[in-house]
Amino acid sequence: MQKSMKKYMVIFALPTIIAFAIAFFIPFIMGIYLSFTKFTTVTNAQWVGLENYRKAFSNADFVNAFLFTGKFTIVSVITINLFAFALALLLTRGIRGTNLFRTVFFMPNLIGGIVLGYIWQLIINGVLANFGVDITYDAKYGFWGLVILMNWQLIGYMMIIYIAGIQNIPGELIEAAKIDGARPKQILGKITIPLVMPSITICSFLTLTNSFKLYDQNLALTAGKPGRSTSMLALDISNTFYNRNGWEGVGQAKAVLFFLMVAVIALIQLVITRRKEVEH
Repeated sequence: MQKSMKKYMVIFALPTIIAFAIAFFIPFIMGIYLSFTKFTTVTNAQWVGLENYRKAFSNADFVNAFLFTGKFTIVSVITINLFAFALALLLTRGIRGTNLFRTVFFMPNLIGGIVLGYIWQLIINGVLANFGVDITYDAKYGFWGLVILMNWQLIGYMMIIYIAGIQNIPGELIEAAKIDGARPKQILGKITIPLVMPSITICSFLTLTNSFKLYDQNLALTAGKPGRSTSMLALDISNTFYNRNGWEGVGQAKAVLFFLMVAVIALIQLVITRRKEVEH
């Protein structure tokens, strides 16, 4: 039976391999090639070497988008995971209405990014109108608006993952710790957090990559205004590619740099958090 399975494994896997090659691998290789060319369509590409990368690195908008995205990602990853973990701890204490609260907190994740961006733009502008300004008046308003939006959207989703991790902790361990006189803070630091590290790894990875890739919420909430001071990397790449004639290759070079940066940072995060995981 196993020999037959191995014999036909290639045939069974072939449709998936072809789909992966057409949808991801070939466009990815073409994208890398186009980042070294000047083009308007894929048929008139002319090789320019590293010129597109030189323009990308010397472009002030790209540098600003990189710094803004980095700052936004650090704040969002920390706040989302802290609030999601705190909610997960609260909703695993057996309080009344737990299932209702879980549903309510998860619901924002079901709303699309564009819709969410416009909803929060109305809410934040409604508050800021009392001070005679709006969200595009200063970059700091846009920054904190994006942080609030991202937290509101992702906390419920991450909370579900943390709840699964907490519920997977053997009850005997907690009971034994209590019998030995451990305080709630000691149980949290010595048992709960170490045993929930696989969930922390997943949630950190998801929040980190989603924060870097944020596009539609950024477009709907501030569209990069004032100026381009609140443009994140994905929005800046889109603006470069579609809104500047002759800069398609530079936009492609920025996209390649963006991919490499997110891949390296996500890999480092996975290595660091996985080393702290313990088995039980």
